[in-house]
Amino acid sequence: MSNSDLLKELRIERHQREEHSGGSGRWPWIVGAIVLVLLVVGFGGWWMLGHRAVAVHTATAVAAANDPGAGAVLQATGYVTARRQATVSAQITGTLTEVLIEEGDRVKKDQVLARLDDSEYKAALDTAVAQARAAHALVNQFQAQLAQNLRDAARDDELVKQGLVSRQATEQARTLADSTRAQLGSQEKQAVAADAEVVEAQVNYDYCVVRAPFDGVITTKDAQVGEIISPFSTGGFTRTGVGTIVDMDSLEVDVDVNEAYIGRVTPKMTAEAVLDAYPDWRIPAHVIAIVPAADRGKATVKVRVAMEQKDARIVPDMGVRVSFLEAKQTAATPGPKGVFVPEKAIVQRDGNASVFIVADGKVRQQTVQPSTQDFGDKRLIPTSVNAGDVVVVSPPDDLHDGSEVKIQTD
Repeated sequence: MSNSDLLKELRIERHQREEHSGGSGRWPWIVGAIVLVLLVVGFGGWWMLGHRAVAVHTATAVAAANDPGAGAVLQATGYVTARRQATVSAQITGTLTEVLIEEGDRVKKDQVLARLDDSEYKAALDTAVAQARAAHALVNQFQAQLAQNLRDAARDDELVKQGLVSRQATEQARTLADSTRAQLGSQEKQAVAADAEVVEAQVNYDYCVVRAPFDGVITTKDAQVGEIISPFSTGGFTRTGVGTIVDMDSLEVDVDVNEAYIGRVTPKMTAEAVLDAYPDWRIPAHVIAIVPAADRGKATVKVRVAMEQKDARIVPDMGVRVSFLEAKQTAATPGPKGVFVPEKAIVQRDGNASVFIVADGKVRQQTVQPSTQDFGDKRLIPTSVNAGDVVVVSPPDDLHDGSEVKIQTD
C-alpha cells in the first residue's frame, strides 16, 4: 500500500466529526465571541471616557517684574465713573425742532444743544409784553390825571380865600385828587404784576432752548427731531432727555475692596491704576476716600480712587485694576522674581502645591512652591512656571496630568 493510501485511511471525514461531537462543540466558540465583543465595547467606552476633553478656565502667567501690581499690598477691580454727569432735558414739555448734538461731541457751558417748538411760548411772551405796556400806559394816564387834579385843588383853595367859590367845591377837588392818587397806586401794582408775567413768559420762552450745564462730552443722544420731550416721565413715546453729558475732568475709579482687607487701605494712599483696555499703561493714582458703607451681599466696601493723569482714552465704565501701594515705586526698587498666577490656579495634589499648565490641548501637572508673600488674589511662583504659560484656574478634581482640555472663554 502506498503512502497516499495510508493518509486516506487516517483522514476523518466532516460528517464523522459531527457525529462524534453531537454539535456541542459550537457553544465555546459562541461564548468566546460574545466575551470578545463585550471586551471591545468596554475598552472603547473606557478609552472615550478617559479621552473626553475637560472644560476649564485659564489665565496667563505674568512676569512679576512686568506686572502692574508688583509691590502692591492689595489689588482690587472696579470701573471708571464720572462724578459729574447729567442727562440734559428741557424744563418744559415740547416738540423738538432741532437737535444739535451727536455722540462724542465736546460742548461748552451754555452751548445750545437743542431747540423746542416755541410758537406757543413766543405768543404768550408777546401777549405778556403787550399787557405790561398797557398797564404802564394807564400808570402814565393816572399820573397825568393826578397832576391835573392837584392843580385844580390848589386853584380852588385860592378862590376860596377870595370868596369866589364855596368850600365844598374845594373839598370835592381834593377828594378827586385823592381818588386819582389811589387809582394810580393800584395801577402801578398792576404794572409790576404785568412785568412779572413778562419775566415768566420770557423764562418759559428761553426754556425752548436746551443748553449745556457745563463743559463736557456727549456720551448718548436720546432724542430726535419731532419727538416730544418732557421733564416728567409720562410714559408712551415721550422722552425725558435729549442726551447725556459727562465732565471728563471728573473721572475717577470706584473699586470694591473685600471687607476683610479694607484695613489695608487708607485715605490719600498711593495707588496705581491699569485699564483693562490698555494693560501696559500704568496710571499714577491715589485714594480719595473710603465710602463708610458696606455691601452686605458682596461683603465689600467701596473705595474712590483719583487718577493723576487725564487722557482721552479714559472713558466712563471702563474696567480697571487698582494696586494699592505702600509708597511710590522707583526705578531702583527691585521687583519680585518669578511669575504671578491667580490664587485659584494653585491646588493641592498628592500633598504638594501644583498647577496645571495647558499646552497642545492637554495639561501638564507641575509641582510648585508659591511665595508666602500676600499679593491679594494672586500668588507669586518664583520657579517652575514661565511667563506666558497658560494655567488652569480652579482645576476640577478629575483633572490629572495628561488630561485633554477645552478652554472656556465665558
